[in-house]
Amino acid sequence: MARKPPTSPRKNASQERSRATVDALVEATARILVNEGFEKASTNRIAEIAGVSVGSLYQYFPSKEALVAAVIDRHNEEIMAIVRNALKEIADMPIDTAVRQLVTVAIEAHRINPKLHRVLVEQIPRTGQLKDVEAFNREVHTLVRAYLESRRKEMRKIDLDVATFICVSAIEAVAHNTVLARAEAISEKMVRALVYETTRMIVGYLRKDRSSLSGKAI
Repeated sequence: MARKPPTSPRKNASQERSRATVDALVEATARILVNEGFEKASTNRIAEIAGVSVGSLYQYFPSKEALVAAVIDRHNEEIMAIVRNALKEIADMPIDTAVRQLVTVAIEAHRINPKLHRVLVEQIPRTGQLKDVEAFNREVHTLVRAYLESRRKEMRKIDLDVATFICVSAIEAVAHNTVLARAEAISEKMVRALVYETTRMIVGYLRKDRSSLSGKAI
């Protein structure tokens, strides 16, 4: 069986010049993945696009798989920064407002460079980054569960772990499939409809009175 290529960086970039080199390599890898595909993303090609020598590349990354892993990490961190901020903002919001905000943010976050997002979904198993994705998912579940716990009085009697799983899974599925369905081609009207209908579904599931969500899709 072929040996799996290393995916961890050789060393961390601590100096400004080193960080600039690493940034250039990661950005070049992302561009090649989107425009040319994984198979064309050789270390020579990445170094060429980044404007650095192959020797410099190998100082920081042992393989192209390590560079792809770095792209995945950076993209996931961009998304998680947005999600973490949203979860802080909803802390004092009622359920219907909070859910609408979470759905909106989830879709917006997934629409950050959607072409790259689609490519990286294919590459996550190849680079062994599933454990990192799972760590992000656990963090989101923990934060959402804490919010739902604080809103117990607004909710019908339901197991919080089950409710958290269903809410997070539903929001993630809509946001993720929006990207897979070519997010750049989806109209803003369609996005508003997705936000409205997903919010209505989740709020209807959570609320005591099962009342309709106020407002309507535009």
